[in-house]
Amino acid sequence: MKFAVLGLALAATLAAGPAAAQSAEDLLKKFGCTACHANDKKLVGPAYKEVAKKYAGQKDAEANLAKKVKAGGSGVWGQVPMPPNPQVPDADIAKMVQYVLSLK
Repeated sequence: MKFAVLGLALAATLAAGPAAAQSAEDLLKKFGCTACHANDKKLVGPAYKEVAKKYAGQKDAEANLAKKVKAGGSGVWGQVPMPPNPQVPDADIAKMVQYVLSLK
């Protein structure tokens, strides 16, 4: 009986996938974004809420911000450049950008 229960538990674990999906906030921490950005205050870079406000209503905002995260950039928010992040998977960038743009 114990083996049957353990077998079912193992099968349920394997069916659930390798790991639970990470939240956008977790991804922002994982990839080091929070070293320079915060939700509601300027650190080295702009607050995420300010980014959301600046790009609100722009139909191509997600694509443009995803490119900036991947390639880096400077001059939009001041002279301190944002380094490129080519190691971050596109799907994770999309999730983080959607989160930032959702902030009010």
